[in-house]
Amino acid sequence: MAPLGAKERARLPDSAFAYIDSRGRRRLPIHDAAHVRNALARFGQVAFEDEAARDRARSRLLRAAKRHGIMPIGFISAQLQPQRKLPKGHLTFLLTDIEGSTELLARLDDRYAPLLSDVRRLVRAAVRHAGGREVSARGDDTFAVFERAPAAVEAALAIQREMHAGAWPDGIDVRLRIGLHRGLPALTDAGYVGLSVHAAARICFAAHGGQIVMSSAVRKAVGESLADGISLRSLGAWRFRGLPEPVDLFQVQAADLLADFPALRSAVPAK
Repeated sequence: MAPLGAKERARLPDSAFAYIDSRGRRRLPIHDAAHVRNALARFGQVAFEDEAARDRARSRLLRAAKRHGIMPIGFISAQLQPQRKLPKGHLTFLLTDIEGSTELLARLDDRYAPLLSDVRRLVRAAVRHAGGREVSARGDDTFAVFERAPAAVEAALAIQREMHAGAWPDGIDVRLRIGLHRGLPALTDAGYVGLSVHAAARICFAAHGGQIVMSSAVRKAVGESLADGISLRSLGAWRFRGLPEPVDLFQVQAADLLADFPALRSAVPAK
């Protein structure tokens, strides 16, 4: 990110900053995507005048992140639990998302909340059993990290199998899309920050319910350690909004999992 010069900073309106203190000092510029990412990373380092000021700044920052298409994975959770220990270094990210959640909510009404709790409980148990750490659970999404890539694949397979076997209300086929990616994020007071985190989210949301999609970074880290009966099918290279390079993707396959899906969502095949 290019440094923001004094003249350029002075030309920015107050709305381009997440926090303005009582003396008029403007902090955390959020006028473009790069500065929003920087503000997410630095949020925990700012000495706010009071909790109300922190809350206002947090709200402005999250609105800016949404406006620039940035998914602040782990940010809210980290703000609520800043002392929680999370692993550092090269990590494999696992993200899940409920397919058709809006339609499910409309159909189930007040029965949707218990269903969401059951799904979260199922995902949390699989992540914990495989040795992963849950980072956040926001809305219909869950974000977890693993120090070992094979453990993330193990958790993803267990989640899909449990979802398929679940006794859901009215016999509904409730499906999760799962994305796996690996990278070296920065762990800050605001949670995990880095392009690899955003790539993981993009990969998850490109998948279909019942599908597990992993990047080539995870495939490389897994190596030859896939369990018997588990295979990978190449989906080719795909471009995602906000990512500078195409990502080679693979579908995790097993005899007891769904195998046939339409083309990936929210991504464009690389030419």
